[in-house]
Amino acid sequence: MDSPAIRVSFLTQDSGLGEAIARALGEGFATRAVSEQRFDHLGEVRQQSDVILLDLRSANTHGDDQTILSLMNQLSKLPTHPPLVVLCEEENRQLIFQAIGHGAVDSVTNPPNMIELRLILRRAYKFHAAQKELQQLRASERPTGRLHELLGTSAPMQELFGLARKIAPCDVNVLITGETGTGKELLARAIHQLGNRSGGPLVAFSCANLPETLVEDELFGHEKGAFTGALVSRSGRVEGADRGTLFLDEIGDLGIGLQPKLLRVLQERSFERLGGNKTINVDIRLICATNRNLGEMVQQGKFREDLYYRLNVVQMHLPPLRERRDDIPLLAQQFLQKSALQFKSRARRFSANALQAMEQHNWPGNVRELENVVQRAVVLSDEAVVDIAHLPADIRGSHVLLTQGAAGESSHPSRSYEDEVKRFKRSLVLRTLRECGWRKAECARTLGVARGYLHRLINQLDIQEVEGDRKDRREEYPPLGPVM
Repeated sequence: MDSPAIRVSFLTQDSGLGEAIARALGEGFATRAVSEQRFDHLGEVRQQSDVILLDLRSANTHGDDQTILSLMNQLSKLPTHPPLVVLCEEENRQLIFQAIGHGAVDSVTNPPNMIELRLILRRAYKFHAAQKELQQLRASERPTGRLHELLGTSAPMQELFGLARKIAPCDVNVLITGETGTGKELLARAIHQLGNRSGGPLVAFSCANLPETLVEDELFGHEKGAFTGALVSRSGRVEGADRGTLFLDEIGDLGIGLQPKLLRVLQERSFERLGGNKTINVDIRLICATNRNLGEMVQQGKFREDLYYRLNVVQMHLPPLRERRDDIPLLAQQFLQKSALQFKSRARRFSANALQAMEQHNWPGNVRELENVVQRAVVLSDEAVVDIAHLPADIRGSHVLLTQGAAGESSHPSRSYEDEVKRFKRSLVLRTLRECGWRKAECARTLGVARGYLHRLINQLDIQEVEGDRKDRREEYPPLGPVM
């Protein structure tokens, strides 16, 4: 099913240019020109628009900057106002900066490059849709895109949320797998809150890189005199989680000597403190998490097979952020609002370029890295708009500039780093599409990316199918493996 056309209202006093742009934007856009005499009907414009394109050239011609900026202020104060893109003369840079400061999400110079304008309007629409979705999720008591502190509307996260809601009321052990920084502890907390033990304690402990004796003391406690310095008895985390949930992070780092003791807790619901002989009974639900492959560790003799099967009653996998790029705008905006409140910052949103750069980054540190990057950007930004300049160098470096005209062309005599990245991406995506017979779902699986992200890449890189592309070219284009 085709997506509905993006409704664009072009506010201009040049009716001829308005008609020309409406024709040039073509399929995918429903464009109408709004004359200067109707600028006072802003409520009507808001209701009939997904994006507003505002002509600033009248301000440049008549010196009426304040009137235009006042109009922009009126637009930005409207409830759920559409994103605003401005058309301006390139030499009037000061007015462009003022327009961005008054709420414009992006700008395009006159005469507009239509490829660039289409991309800018699509990005503005997508960003606005993400903001609206985030507001709706927060307003709903049981939002479909949120599971307590976890947020995501992508297909993998929706499947995960559905599984979590299904198994939470059942008192079964859960093993959460996923890379570092994906939010495994947040998922464990969500399962606890949705389950029958939500009124009891949730006790969390990480087994990572700790000596076995220290882990044993932390988990099971000790009796007075059990070792030098044990002046009083102390209960451990297992005892503290009685009638609640015990969350053990990095369970793959649990020493082989302690694994039988944890197995006994799961089988018999009892244990003894270190240095004691009194049996303590507990009633706990166990949720464990790891970024390691426990199945391989079992084969290598590093993890007990019987314990593995006890832990792995229900396994849940949190996908890395690079496999759920559709969630990046929602997550980034949430982190921005949280950081802006924490640091009393003026930051309210991201520029289109900053948002696109974050979507293109691979995020080896996953959601935790994204949160840290957004926090840094909010601290560095003095304006309402967080721009790409506020992002770290490695994220800026991977950003593909889309404002250089047609795909593969550049106004500079030598290719920049961004040009080379764009050229490589276009070649890779086009080659894979041809290999897959232009079946986009299969292409997305081959590249290891979300289907929605592939569609955006195709639009951004201006990839179009030409006659003959569907023919079998397996000899010319050898099969590609998944892109890591």
